[in-house]
Amino acid sequence: MTRDGRLPVINVAPLLSRDADARVQTSREIERACRDLGFFYAIGHGVGADTLAALDAASRRFFALPEARKMEIAMARGGRAWRGYFPIGGELTSGAADLKQGLYFGEELDAADARVRAQWPLHGANLFPEAVPELKTAVLRFMDEATRAAHATMEGVALSLGLDAQYFRNAYTARPTLLFRVFEYPASSAEATSWGVGEHTDYGLLTLLAQDENGGLQVKTPGGWIEAPPIEGALVCNIGDMLDRLTGGFYRSTPHRVKNASGKSRLSFPFFFDPAFDAQISPLPKRAANARDDSAERWDKANVHDWSGSYGDYLMAKVAKVFPDLAETVRP
Repeated sequence: MTRDGRLPVINVAPLLSRDADARVQTSREIERACRDLGFFYAIGHGVGADTLAALDAASRRFFALPEARKMEIAMARGGRAWRGYFPIGGELTSGAADLKQGLYFGEELDAADARVRAQWPLHGANLFPEAVPELKTAVLRFMDEATRAAHATMEGVALSLGLDAQYFRNAYTARPTLLFRVFEYPASSAEATSWGVGEHTDYGLLTLLAQDENGGLQVKTPGGWIEAPPIEGALVCNIGDMLDRLTGGFYRSTPHRVKNASGKSRLSFPFFFDPAFDAQISPLPKRAANARDDSAERWDKANVHDWSGSYGDYLMAKVAKVFPDLAETVRP
């Protein structure tokens, strides 16, 4: 965190280049940000302004549709792929209904993909609205550009940990779990008691978040909650539970929440770049000894360092609490 209490701004463009010295310098900035808070703004990330503008416009058109039209792609129709639309109150955080509506997307996979043939949850085809055909183009374009940005940023994270730049790609993200959300938070006031999203940490490795100009994101720091207002052209980056586990708590996933007090509709676009669904997540050899039970300090009282299994096991246990009814449809 900077001296004025704001999240640091890091130019990640060198991670998309071959300038070795610049890449090392950027990795040092990432290390400071991850050690200090686990959040930073990224600029120079390669996600185009025109891509973000197209996504914003198409998303607003979708959310302006009558409820019946939006429900044509309800998540219940997405099956095991767990894709589609949910209405306000349809998603839970810590057991409480969030004040938002949204769309769930993921990597676009056809029936021939081995992961789909194996009936892995959260893998398959997306649901797109016929009434807003441009949304499909905008979503897939954003996901493609965000994936490149995430791979590059994880190279910076690897370098910051003294690892080869390709460590995470080789070990965990050759076939990453890619999840993307489009959320709309209805207009509310500062006095509203409901949270758009309650306090939580993200589950995977890295989140890249685009947000509109209305703000509302808050990050928990040792000194209390701070605002993370939008910066034009920047993405908010934060690390998730799996990077916390891999580093033995050297980098910690940070709680955050959202309250839209702008009086206007707010859009946000979180992109989750996570390990392969079948990846076994064990602490890095040089970090395992540092892991400790920090459950008393965590928002959910869970010990991320005390479980075994694949990332898919961890993810499904978490998302089953977000959509408990849907979870029943994807159990083995």
